[in-house]
Amino acid sequence: MRKTLTDDRRWVIKVGSALVTDNGQGLDHERIRDWVRQMVAARERGVELVMVSSGSVAEGVQRLGWPERPSALHQLQAAAAVGQMGLVQAYESEFQRYGLKTAQVLLTHEDLADRQRYLNARVTLRALLELGVIPVVNENDTVATEEIRFGDNDTLAALVSNLIEADLLVILTDQPGLFDRDPRAFPEATLVDEAAADDAGLLAMCSDAPGVLGSGGMRAKVLAARRAARAGAATLIASGRDTGVLEAIATGHAPGTLLTPSRERLVARKQWIAGQLQVQGKLWLDAGAVAVLRDQGRSLLAVGVTGVEGVFGRGDLVACLDPQGQEVARGLVNYDSSAARTLAGSSSDQIEALLGYVTEPELVHRDNLVLTA
Repeated sequence: MRKTLTDDRRWVIKVGSALVTDNGQGLDHERIRDWVRQMVAARERGVELVMVSSGSVAEGVQRLGWPERPSALHQLQAAAAVGQMGLVQAYESEFQRYGLKTAQVLLTHEDLADRQRYLNARVTLRALLELGVIPVVNENDTVATEEIRFGDNDTLAALVSNLIEADLLVILTDQPGLFDRDPRAFPEATLVDEAAADDAGLLAMCSDAPGVLGSGGMRAKVLAARRAARAGAATLIASGRDTGVLEAIATGHAPGTLLTPSRERLVARKQWIAGQLQVQGKLWLDAGAVAVLRDQGRSLLAVGVTGVEGVFGRGDLVACLDPQGQEVARGLVNYDSSAARTLAGSSSDQIEALLGYVTEPELVHRDNLVLTA
């Protein structure tokens, strides 16, 4: 499979805080210079590149002389504002050595949750790629609140992969890849060479602890690979400290852990639905409804709903749960929460009698429904 990565023509490359900032000692300009050199070589092979770079908060913490990453949101936002200046300048100056232009793109979850803003971001990123510009993407930490944060840049990188329909998501970290057990506790742990991104056993292998400067751990990277897989992208988790790591990928000798998509690429609208991080409500389903969604790809009817949680409106995103409470799908609901409670367990031909009107015969249409497990 690694040999086929040489055919991929659109990459999203995410680098973590520990790498960019040399474990908190300020930006590692030498490493950034080497990554840029390798990215330029990949571009010469015909690869389109988007960068998602952590490091603004960590760089801000260093510039402000703070001993550690703060926990208060307003301090994180201040550090991000200070650090973003140095981070973008570092990438811009290195790419300018090769006559390449860069663009700063700052996103919040709201930008991708709103359908129109999502499409605007998609068009802008694609226009930049067509112009030969290297977009450098980061979360807009200076304005993002706790309720609307992506949580980590691994998640953001996966959503950007969906946004531009990338072929490959490269997550560069300070670890060689995913191990079957935490290598810090089990020295005999084995590196996972390749697996399906939706393999349920992968999460059990993850140590959840993020780095001192970062906000994600290996679990976040595996979940990011799952999100990227929905858009048909493979994910490679590898050490950014390996010499020539990007060159190795481009020549079919990629190190690290390769997580591959096992499903067909979702259509663009479903990619957007799958990329939403927050749901407004939950629908509990019986076993029959779960089987219909999973095995037959049909719409969700009210007759298969056993319970409704939350307050939501028509068109809001809801999660569909199996009888054990595990999410199996999510989609845009055709009725608000009050109507959904009234309709739960009823057949479609009873809708008008129960509500006095019929919006749609389905509670969630299959065109607005995405399987998540």
